[in-house]
Amino acid sequence: MSKLILKAGIPAVLGFSLLITNNAIAAPTDEIKKTSQQTENSPTEIFDFSQNDPMGQVTNVNELRDVAPTEWAYEALRSLVERYGCIVGYSDRTYKGNRALTRWEFAAGLNACINTMERLIGENVAVLKEDIDTLKRLSQEFEAELATLGGRVDNLEGRVSFLEDHQFSTTTKLSGEVIFGVAGATNNGGTDNQIVFQNRVRLYLETSFTGEDVLTTGLAAGNSPPFALPTNPGANPDVRSSEGTLTFQNYSDNDVILDFLSYYFPVSDWANFFVTATYGANTDYLPTTGNEPINDGSSGGSGALSLFGSHNAIYLIGGGTGAGFNFKFGDIAQLSGSYLATFADAPNPSEGAGFFNGSYAALGQVTLTPTKDLTFALTYINNYNTPGTPIFNFGYATFGDDIPGLVGTSFANFPGGTDAGVQTNSFGVQASYRINPKFIISAWGGYTIADVRNTNFNEGEIWNYALTLAFPDLLKEGSLGGVVVGVEPYLGNPSELGFINASNNIPLHLEAFYRYPLNDNISITPGIIYLSAPDQQNDEDAFIGVLRTTFTF
Repeated sequence: MSKLILKAGIPAVLGFSLLITNNAIAAPTDEIKKTSQQTENSPTEIFDFSQNDPMGQVTNVNELRDVAPTEWAYEALRSLVERYGCIVGYSDRTYKGNRALTRWEFAAGLNACINTMERLIGENVAVLKEDIDTLKRLSQEFEAELATLGGRVDNLEGRVSFLEDHQFSTTTKLSGEVIFGVAGATNNGGTDNQIVFQNRVRLYLETSFTGEDVLTTGLAAGNSPPFALPTNPGANPDVRSSEGTLTFQNYSDNDVILDFLSYYFPVSDWANFFVTATYGANTDYLPTTGNEPINDGSSGGSGALSLFGSHNAIYLIGGGTGAGFNFKFGDIAQLSGSYLATFADAPNPSEGAGFFNGSYAALGQVTLTPTKDLTFALTYINNYNTPGTPIFNFGYATFGDDIPGLVGTSFANFPGGTDAGVQTNSFGVQASYRINPKFIISAWGGYTIADVRNTNFNEGEIWNYALTLAFPDLLKEGSLGGVVVGVEPYLGNPSELGFINASNNIPLHLEAFYRYPLNDNISITPGIIYLSAPDQQNDEDAFIGVLRTTFTF
């Protein structure tokens, strides 16, 4: 006889009890006819419950809150429960006996009761002859449905066995993202940039040991150097601006590297921790500030086109090796903190390059969510960068012979030049408001005080701020329209830090994009970025055009 989980047939068992009581099937209602027609149009589907509540075995009919002794089917239900244990209820301890059922559902419940009686007979438990006769008649009536159910269940069992025999791991799953980008940059009178076809590939192995924790191991490769933009005449010639860096422009030469190695684990419902061995970032563990989906969680494949457009630039200060935590205080407030040492320094036992005496960033943040649609965050970061390390660059990456950051002007990343260490204190504020499901407005601002070590210069003042507009499901479900208007990190007082001949314009960043999903796993995102006064220049501007294609699996 076909094997089917007993719980599958809750509504059908009520129908079965009616048959035992009346030995007849009542004329179907209009609702049953409608549902049956839908089932006949989709013969591969066994049944389609309208209720999704988990259900549990009933040992006494009185456990069902909506079945009173005065109900006409009470005795039939009681008989099935007491004699055969052939009834289950919903998690709210109701039976929902007035709900209509299809022939498929009835067959499922019938099959469950047949299996129960077979088990009882095999255990030499007495079963009433009239009940066995009723089951025989019903089995003949529903022979086709029972055969279909048995075939479906056997097929599912075979597929499960195959997956168990061929699975990669019982604790680990693989996910990935591949980005192809066609992009070009142009600027008036500046460095020439060719149209390029770039790529980035990320593979992640996510392992859970308890079901609530996750160890993430990431591998990445790509060939996507950023564009060269005009430099300020008063800037260090060895350093260039990092404005307009795209989300996937992080790697070069298609070398496979260990991109991420971190472990998340909860200790209670209100506290969780994050430990990272390499390439960790503040954005990896901090609670989101509501500006999704423009901020796609450091993926870089589904949100804003530029790194600056994703979130407050001060989150790019510091990164590498360390730990972080989140403590919840109810549903409204959350306290977060972390200590991350630059990954190039943390494993180095040399003096001045260790976990506690090299480059580092210590962060504290309070996130407030007064309503489900409104979020605020206040952030503070204390940071030290060794000479030659950009401020806004997770503390590590370099491209080619020059040393850029990931966002911002050359002055903002190296307020003391490349030969001086810099101690910074950064303050940030973020806010996001979901006006409706299809319109989200977000804003942020960041202010960094930079103390250039071993010099007599004044402290540098670095600013960044932005307003973003997100339009989820614009024209199509799963799509996203986005607009970013802001100012990338810039040094407000370059002349006070020795850049005598430097111009000091505000570098405006304007960005617009539209993500269009071709299906659940492929999307294309065309967009354009306009940069006014890159590297705080007087007369130059730049345009960057992008067509990003993202594959996820």
